[in-house]
Amino acid sequence: MTGQIEVVFAGFGGQGVMTAGQLLAYTAMDEGKQVAWIPSYGPEMRGGTANCTVVVSEQRIGSPIINNPMAACVFNRPSLDKFGPLIRQDGLLLINSSLIDVRSGRDDIRELLVPVNDIAMKAGSPKAANMVMLAAFVAMTGIVSFEALEKMFREKLGSKKKELLEINLKAFAEGRALAEKEKVEGDA
Repeated sequence: MTGQIEVVFAGFGGQGVMTAGQLLAYTAMDEGKQVAWIPSYGPEMRGGTANCTVVVSEQRIGSPIINNPMAACVFNRPSLDKFGPLIRQDGLLLINSSLIDVRSGRDDIRELLVPVNDIAMKAGSPKAANMVMLAAFVAMTGIVSFEALEKMFREKLGSKKKELLEINLKAFAEGRALAEKEKVEGDA
């Protein structure tokens, strides 16, 4: 990673967008990077809208408030409608194609359709959808290393819900594989 990367994780409350953002922020801090994490909740937590912005930089972060992020990971249609237009030119948009059946309509950004709910269900739990999206984002950007991210994942979530650990790790691996395949095909 070079420079600064800003990403918004957005969806309904309960989809794990805050957890995905926190894991990314903790991992980047563990790698010695500068980090800002800002959560934003809608009127109700579960079922309402939720998003968080994560800024990761090699340099000091001037402002954690980002109007036009480099990337967004959107889990539902309202989040696509809100954040899709805000991504800056040449940015990256990851769309949960399990729940969103449209694209952004932009040709100045790179889009990746990730069926996060479908992959999570195949892995064993719909609650693993956020790990699919996080892994896909990291694979597309290289913002942190997968080794550090998996270590942080095990540290922060492994002891709380041991029964979900293997499901989450499987979902994580599938999200990574999908994005790495797309990245190779997109670069070809």
